[in-house]
Amino acid sequence: MTFEPERLGQSRSDLAEALRGQRKRAGKTQTWLARRCNMSQTKVSNIEGGKLTPSIVDVELILEALGADSPIAAEILSLARSANTEWQDHWSSRRRGLDKKQNELARLEAVSTEFRFFLLSMITGLLATPEYVRASIADVPGDQSKTIAKKLERQQVLYDDSKSFTFVLTEQAVRWPLLPPMAMAMQLDRLASVSRLPNVRLGVIPLSGHIPERPLNTFTLYDRRLATVETGTGALILRDHRDVTAYRTDFESYEQYALFGEDCLALLAEWSMIFTRPRQ
Repeated sequence: MTFEPERLGQSRSDLAEALRGQRKRAGKTQTWLARRCNMSQTKVSNIEGGKLTPSIVDVELILEALGADSPIAAEILSLARSANTEWQDHWSSRRRGLDKKQNELARLEAVSTEFRFFLLSMITGLLATPEYVRASIADVPGDQSKTIAKKLERQQVLYDDSKSFTFVLTEQAVRWPLLPPMAMAMQLDRLASVSRLPNVRLGVIPLSGHIPERPLNTFTLYDRRLATVETGTGALILRDHRDVTAYRTDFESYEQYALFGEDCLALLAEWSMIFTRPRQ
């Protein structure tokens, strides 16, 4: 299936219409379908009304219950995959205000308990110093003070011991000189400090040795239900369990190359000294 970002929103209504039509052609009621799929009638109604986006598993159960032919089932499952994918482009986010995006992330963090961050090229806001946060959005026009304040406010979630965090950063992400040397040294000290929190695992992948992997994007996993993938022009939000599982597998693969604990702290200290070393 061709990926068309502008079609993602429409695919949700298309999916609702397709499932509703398939049920009616089968001559079944919502109550009958709900009972066969072990769902509430309200859930079936919300799916068919486009108020609730069903998971791929939900759609598979519905199609099996209705005895959908293979070609029709394949088409509807394709719609379900698109409906479980959301595209957020940077330009729309900036027009709405980046502080609105911070509110969305805070709500997502509030309802999640297990977080995995793979950071390929930059340090995420949860780990950033105020100076790093400010520099990371320096190219956005206008007053960004509200966005900076909200980014820093979100860092409080790290101190909620009911949640667990695993951060895997490449050496490039840690050492990319977004700030002047002394400010970068302070940023590395911030990483070391956060790594000592009891509910945080922070590891770095040094650019040495043999790493037979080819990471392409920064991504974040929220529990087992959602993955966000950063690109140069926006972010994909993936809810299909196959996509989330694939990124979990990738994360576990990258994680095995990372150094944690005292080994991580030693590397951070070494790199911090490079930033503070007097230039000849």
